[in-house]
Amino acid sequence: MNKIDEKISQHIPLQDNPTENIQGIVEPRIEARAKRSYIAIPIEVTLTEWDKVNALFAELFEWLTQKGVQPNGAPFFRYWVLGDNKEKFKLEVGIPVVNATFGDERVIAGTTPEGKYVILDHKGHPDQIHETFNLLEDWSDNRGLTLDKKIADNEEFWGGRFEYYLTDPAIEPDLNKWSIEIAVKIKE
Repeated sequence: MNKIDEKISQHIPLQDNPTENIQGIVEPRIEARAKRSYIAIPIEVTLTEWDKVNALFAELFEWLTQKGVQPNGAPFFRYWVLGDNKEKFKLEVGIPVVNATFGDERVIAGTTPEGKYVILDHKGHPDQIHETFNLLEDWSDNRGLTLDKKIADNEEFWGGRFEYYLTDPAIEPDLNKWSIEIAVKIKE
């Protein structure tokens, strides 16, 4: 077992997952994904303002209800630029829908890019997800995979970096028991 795989086995808890190998270690996986429509609200915030980001989920679900549109998958964050406590994240808070051909002055319509993605499931508190992202990036680098990102205007822009929130907080309020799918597009 190499150092990256060893890190993964130490940091990713055992889980019920079809990608689980016989030792109970969940490996990142590569999946081809088609374009998928979504609606979203773009936002720029630092980590210290993250409550503004989380509040957008309720606003989006209310918007869908008012428009009579059903969600078609787990809500997500799409990161365009990563930030921290001082530098702003540029992201979209989104929800997949069957056909996003509409929007308004606040809600935009978009599509996830088609292509191959490296995927890893994060089990646990969302505040610890950066560790899982780091493991996924290390695993990808170790296998010679180039993730879809570019540098422009002194910022690193991501072509497809997503967090899908698979756990419904109304059913499981304990954030330490949440399941979040990380999907990062591979550069083609």
